[in-house]
Amino acid sequence: MRTTGYYPGCSLSGGGIELDMSIRALAGAAKVELREIDDWNCCGATAAHNLNHELAVALPYRVLSLSEAQGLKDILAPCAACFSRLKGTNVRLARSPDLAAHMKEIVRLPYGGGVRVINISEFVNMLLAEELAGKLTAPLKGLKAAPYYGCLLSRGEGIIEGDDSENPSSMNAAIKACGCEAVEWNFLTECCGGGLSMSKTGAVVELSNAVLSDAKASGADFIVTGCPMCHSNLDMRQPDIHKAGHGPYNIPILYLSQLLGLAAGLPPKALGLDKHFVDTGAITAQVDRL
Repeated sequence: MRTTGYYPGCSLSGGGIELDMSIRALAGAAKVELREIDDWNCCGATAAHNLNHELAVALPYRVLSLSEAQGLKDILAPCAACFSRLKGTNVRLARSPDLAAHMKEIVRLPYGGGVRVINISEFVNMLLAEELAGKLTAPLKGLKAAPYYGCLLSRGEGIIEGDDSENPSSMNAAIKACGCEAVEWNFLTECCGGGLSMSKTGAVVELSNAVLSDAKASGADFIVTGCPMCHSNLDMRQPDIHKAGHGPYNIPILYLSQLLGLAAGLPPKALGLDKHFVDTGAITAQVDRL
């Protein structure tokens, strides 16, 4: 059984719990052990880098140091924001020995740079390349999915590797493996408003509306994402967007791991699909018919 380090981060026990549930269920189906980092701390997303540069590096540095000390060479950070902070810190430390030495002094823990941080797309593609492809017993044929990368799964020099920052495609293989069509659309890397959900709700409503509007125009039946902030804004805000004079949409927002879990025949409740604001029944009903 493969063992992969696991960094759930803060949101996966709260607003993003569906992502944690579906990642764990999918890993179990693929016979992958997720070993949670012992004594992990918040990575600082999304505010630390706006307030204190040293803290913004020190927080993920400590997580990386603990992972290395615990023998975890690969760690999965399903949350796009956590992935960006952890992988971005790896990149900064590798580029600046002085910064690495300074962090060692601040955190009082060594880190040799021996941890690889992977995101949700990389994780599911790894599973598909191994045993998971043969377990997709309930392909979602006929459904159209809009892959949504947003800001954090498409940007960052040295952070996002092997994908086009303007037109990423790392989710497409998983979407197609589920029997769905990955639609072409214009807003796959546009911002939904991210962490401004509470402080600048009006801006989030307008930005998220633009994403939903383009997904609808593309003919997508649902949107697939790997970011809890994006999921929250696009799923929870649809009634507010309608009140602001847009839509209505009623477009289900699924995590990539939920989509793969459905295709693998896992129960919708085990994937957290009953916790969404927009009903996912039209998607789960497709599995029931097959």
